[in-house]
This record gives sequence, C-alpha cells and structure tokens, in this order.
Amino acid sequence: MIFCKECILPNTRPNLFIDSSGICNACINHKKKNNTDWSSRKKKFERLVSSIKKKNKIYDCLVPVSGGKDSTWQIVKCLSYGLKPLAVTWKTPSRTIIGERNLNNLINLGVDHLDFQVNPKVESKFMLETFKKFGSTGIPMHMAIFNIPIKVALKFNIPLIVWGENSAQEYGGQRVDIDSYELNQDWFKKYGVTQGSEPYDWVSKKLSKKDLGTYQGFEWSDLKKNKIYSIFLGHFFKWDAKNSYEIARKNGFKSNVKNLKTGIYSHSDIDCDFISIHHWMKWYKFGFTRAMDNLSIEIREKRITKRKSLQILKKIKDQKPTKDIKKFCKFVGISEEVFFKIADKHRNKNIWIKKNNKWKIKNFIIYFYYEIKKS
Repeated sequence: MIFCKECILPNTRPNLFIDSSGICNACINHKKKNNTDWSSRKKKFERLVSSIKKKNKIYDCLVPVSGGKDSTWQIVKCLSYGLKPLAVTWKTPSRTIIGERNLNNLINLGVDHLDFQVNPKVESKFMLETFKKFGSTGIPMHMAIFNIPIKVALKFNIPLIVWGENSAQEYGGQRVDIDSYELNQDWFKKYGVTQGSEPYDWVSKKLSKKDLGTYQGFEWSDLKKNKIYSIFLGHFFKWDAKNSYEIARKNGFKSNVKNLKTGIYSHSDIDCDFISIHHWMKWYKFGFTRAMDNLSIEIREKRITKRKSLQILKKIKDQKPTKDIKKFCKFVGISEEVFFKIADKHRNKNIWIKKNNKWKIKNFIIYFYYEIKKS
C-alpha cells in the first residue's frame, strides 16, 4: 500500500491515484476546487434556474433525498432559488428513527415527497447476492438511489434533477469527470458503486427480470431526448461536509452524537443502518475505513493536522458495526458465522497477511495499528 503524503488515504481506494510527487488525485482536486471561480458558477446556476422556470412545469426539479444532511442542504438551496421540487426517496429497509425524523423535517420545509420502497423480499435476496459476489451490501442501494429518481423525473417530465456533491471530486476521480456538472451514464459506470454491473446482470433463479425491473427501466439517452438536466449542486456551490451540515442544522436537521457508527461525523450516514456495513467492508477489501475518508477531508480543509488524524484513527480503529451486522444477517437470512465467512472471502490478500492466526495489513500508515482475530 502507498499512502498519500498529504492525506491518509491509500492507492488501494477505488478511483484514487497517487502521482509521482506522492499526492493523491483527491487532494489535487481539492486544491483546484479552492481556486475555482465560484461566483461565475453561481451565475451559471442562476441562468439554468431561469431557463427551467420558463418551462412552467408542475415541478421545476426533482431532488433525490434521504434523511441525511446533504439532502436538506439540496432542498434548502433549491427553495432559496424559488424552485418547486419534488423530493424522491428510495426507502432503505433499515431506516433509522433519526433518519425518519430528519426526512420529515425536510418535507416540512415545504416540498412534495415520494417515498419509494422496494419489495423487501427482493431487496434481501439482491443484497445477499451482491454481498456474496463482491463483498458489497451497497450495490442494490446505489442502483435504487440513482435509477428510481431518474425514472420518476422521466415519468413526470421534470426538467431538472439536482444531486448533491460529486463524489469523484471529493474522493478521487479523473479531471474530466469532476469538471462536468452532469451526472450521466459515463459517470454512473465509474462512480456509481455498482461494480460496473447493471440490474439485469443479476437475473437468476432467485431474482427474475421482473424482480429487478425496479432498479432498471430507462435509457440514459432519454434524459437528453426529453431535455432533462441531471446536475451536481456541488459543481455550482462549493460543497463541504461541515458547511452543508451547518445549513441543514439551521433548518432543523438533527445529528446523532450518541450513536456514532463509522467515520468521525455525527451527522453523516445516520439515516440507514446497513450503510455502515458497506463502509466497513472497505477495510477488508481495500485497507481503509470511513474514518480515513472523513479525516482526509478534514486535513484538506485544514481543520485538522495529519498527525492529529492518525491519533484519532489509532483510537477508533476499524469501528466494526456489530449491531448493524446482526440486523443485516436477520434481514437476508444468514447467520453471523456465514456473514464473516463471506467477508473473509473478500479480504484483499495483496495487503493483508496472517501472522499468529491474526490478520494484519502490511505497510499500514500506522505501525502495529491494528490486528483482527480470525473471524
């Protein structure tokens, strides 16, 4: 593993590359973001809003939302520009109480809302299949999050879809992908967290084409044909986790200080219990954690030193979400023993070694940081 000289992320993170100077593309992208002419981009957004309003549709825009802080930030921003949004949610099968409260708060800011729930029997089978094959519980989630809102926009002929930040910008991506303001088919294939698969690739004896139709059902060319823009709000307004949280908090969003699962933010990933498993499996597959992602953002924003971030990392370690793993096992119908056997199959043997019946990561950023007993 090779770690970035400036943040604490390794080259094993998907889409993250470290150049000859030892600096990762996420850090390089961030520096360029700080030099962006945000005033010019704001004016560009204002022109887009003006053109959208002239269409005089029932809904000016569609905003994919959850119970998270960024969803609230997106809605607040759209409302501040006089847009009428339709908020659309893929309802996670493990929605939390605080996630429900924050979603209700978002709706009460003044929007129509569609809560779309996938058949839980289909979802449990699908999640188990993707976990077995790729060690990922998040593939069905990401397919639903991206596909369902786009299908709704096409059905209701809504001219604008407003996403949050561009993850290629924040966590590592190619320049061409972070300079574009559109979430399109090319971006989705690279950064949509689906292992490059399409819903119908998962058709089997357990999952029929009809079962998986919820996750499919449109052509990307339909957006262009119907003159629907699919944009990242973070392209027009500088996205920062702390800033979006502060805006959300001032508009009624509540964080979850008492129940921090993965990462360092009490305001992130609190709307769904299963998202913690998706993040935790990065430890097995790539040798980094959600906390390392979060801490690296804080380093780039100069709110924390690299030295301090390593001290925090050493203290919190891998943050195994034990309770959420139990919930997931019950949902998909497997034992915890089977869960960890599957997880171990996806452990990256290029970076993990077993010594004295314990697993450890070779060349980790903290010497003798952590060892995991055999599951």
